[in-house]
Amino acid sequence: MLKQIAALATPAALSMFLSVAPLCADGPDEISFNLFANPKFAQCLGSDPYHPPTATVTVSRGTANDVMVVELRNFKPGATFDLFTIERTNLKSEGVVDPTFKGSFGLAWYQSDIHVGGDGKAEAVVKSILLDGIFGFDADPIPGSATGAPLVPPTHTFHVGFWFDKPEDAAACGFDPTKPTPFNSEHKAGPNAMISLPDSTTGQGPLLTVKP
Repeated sequence: MLKQIAALATPAALSMFLSVAPLCADGPDEISFNLFANPKFAQCLGSDPYHPPTATVTVSRGTANDVMVVELRNFKPGATFDLFTIERTNLKSEGVVDPTFKGSFGLAWYQSDIHVGGDGKAEAVVKSILLDGIFGFDADPIPGSATGAPLVPPTHTFHVGFWFDKPEDAAACGFDPTKPTPFNSEHKAGPNAMISLPDSTTGQGPLLTVKP
């Protein structure tokens, strides 16, 4: 009887092992990259010119989902931001503004709030499908479509960035608070503060680790 139980347990254990395999075995288990300030609003992020603000992103690949940790340092105490994964960046791979950027970040996915403490530091932790697979779409069909094609097809959001939660916090850098962006829960946020850079070869964001 014990032998029969052991024989039955072996396939079950194997099935369990296979079910917890990494989401994408081809990519690295962990990646790390920096976010870069949008030049126009960089002066509104920190208060110490000798220690500019930094934002580091570390993403660990999981089984059912991944874990992303965003660490901020040297920011203005008390500042608040809204973290998104997004389709496009407005910066080039060298960190300068892309002159061909059309003004739209594309599909955006709200991930977390960020609250900077009195020491100028903050941390946000996100558990989600992230590396190589994060995407969103609008399943409503295109009006008049005979095929029922989705209004917005499956679209990856391989970039990471965060926006000023309070439009007034970027006013000193030229942002008009009477014209907020939709990047917070009230859809009355400020401009993009920091964002990831595209790969110099593929043009994709850093959450895509498996090259075509």
